[in-house]
Amino acid sequence: MKLLVRWVLLAAALGLVANLYSGVVVASFGSAMIAALVLGLFNTLVRPLLVLLTLPVTLITLGLFLFVINALMFYWAAGLLDGFRVSGFGAALVGSLLYSLCGVVIDIAMERLFPQD
Repeated sequence: MKLLVRWVLLAAALGLVANLYSGVVVASFGSAMIAALVLGLFNTLVRPLLVLLTLPVTLITLGLFLFVINALMFYWAAGLLDGFRVSGFGAALVGSLLYSLCGVVIDIAMERLFPQD
């Protein structure tokens, strides 16, 4: 149940990002659901590998390169899906930052809604 609520909230957050920032376009809520699923899969499967491969660059930039990795995940997800579009890498960077901020708020809300005993 918690996973489904989080998925719907993240899809709504993606719709919010599309409404707040013109560089990100989501065609429908169904497209946002699929995009949220793909972003979650990328962040679970691909991101750890990229973080490991770019560890020297991440250390040199004091972790700022992680923003680039997040933007790449966002950009690649938009490249795979028809109903989710990002106008460029800069838009992917801004969109991923907004989406990440929404994700933090959602995670805090989820902890309060579904406390772990």
